[in-house]
Amino acid sequence: MCELRPHHVQQFINALASGDGALSPKSIKNVHGVLHRALEKAVQVRYIRDNPADSCSLPRIERKEIDFLSGDELTTFLQAIRGHRFEHMFTVAVFTGMRQGEILGLCWDAVDLRRGTIKVKRQLQLVSGEYKIVETKNSKPRTIAPPGYVLDILKAQQKAQLEQKLKAGQMWDNPMGFVFTDETGQHIARNTLYMNFKRVLKEAGLPEALRFHDLRHSYAVFALEHGDSIKEVQEALGHYSSAFTLDTYAHVSEDALRESAARKDAAIKAIQK
Repeated sequence: MCELRPHHVQQFINALASGDGALSPKSIKNVHGVLHRALEKAVQVRYIRDNPADSCSLPRIERKEIDFLSGDELTTFLQAIRGHRFEHMFTVAVFTGMRQGEILGLCWDAVDLRRGTIKVKRQLQLVSGEYKIVETKNSKPRTIAPPGYVLDILKAQQKAQLEQKLKAGQMWDNPMGFVFTDETGQHIARNTLYMNFKRVLKEAGLPEALRFHDLRHSYAVFALEHGDSIKEVQEALGHYSSAFTLDTYAHVSEDALRESAARKDAAIKAIQK
């Protein structure tokens, strides 16, 4: 360890960024962070005098601009999904910001229609070719209070599911109590939802590059544009910090600040008249 020098660490970092198995800048930053903390501990216990990872240069992380449904596009999308078999799923996604796996794994025990809340505590993920219920991305459950419109959609889904259950009879099989199922009570497959989402985009003339995950971004932008604070959006999305949310949706929050300043300016001028 005493022979470890900054150029050794830099060579290691450079190797992570090259070749067929090159890691992304974000992953390299994470690897460097782990190594740096370990070496910092070695400094604290005086195994080494200085941390050789201090002066390492890391590849720059270029944040990709988020894609989302703008106001007019959102209107077009909502019109396009009317009567679609996944209308309720798409609507819940775009007005709650829940991740795809969280919606696929949403069960009725997490929905409180009387209190108007949804507890996001699990997700359905494809693991080694098999669907499994796992914890949320950050392993922390969160409670969201969606608009009344979403609650009405969930009530409609509950009624529709009951009709499906009666029609399926003994073929019905939904022991987990999934909110969104097929005609026999089975959960919806990720690929099935994805293909239907892409088909809706194409038929509606919307950008086909949009991903299902971009409905989550669409929710965040919609919420910020309609008065929610960064903290409220952070809690709804389950981000680990409001700083991350602010960084991700900086352009939207800046627009909201300018609009807020304009409203204040108008109020001040009205007072001075």
